[in-house]
Amino acid sequence: MSDAARPIAIYPDLAGKVVFISGGATGIGEELTEAYARQGAVTCFVDIAEKEGEALEARLNAEGLKARFAYCDITKTADLQAAIRQFAAEEGPIRVLLNNAANDKRHDLEDLTEEFFDQTIAVNLRHQMFAAQAVVPMMKAAGGGSIVNFGSVSW
Repeated sequence: MSDAARPIAIYPDLAGKVVFISGGATGIGEELTEAYARQGAVTCFVDIAEKEGEALEARLNAEGLKARFAYCDITKTADLQAAIRQFAAEEGPIRVLLNNAANDKRHDLEDLTEEFFDQTIAVNLRHQMFAAQAVVPMMKAAGGGSIVNFGSVSW
């Protein structure tokens, strides 16, 4: 993010809050990860883009921000929920959940297969429900939180 593109608004209520972002290493997710870290949030993120995730974590932490990365295939629900629980055990309850991970492969209806459909739903929708399932008890115990689900016209 260039200096000119850095957010100028500061949201003090995010300072110290633990944020979890799926698909946080590249693209829109990378921008979300950086923006929340710059707000003072403890920004935990997962992605299958391991090299990019590690580099983003290192860059943000080198700037004095708090970012935590873990490799995770979000289509493996047990792994996703384990990553969420691990971050919460180390950093505190997740108060903001950003379900950002997605696969934006465009396709024609005539070309749709059951395998492609199931994989697309697993990446674009199923993980959102099971991430929410993992964080809602934490949010309730902490007195509240926010869940934001991203979507795409491709699915």
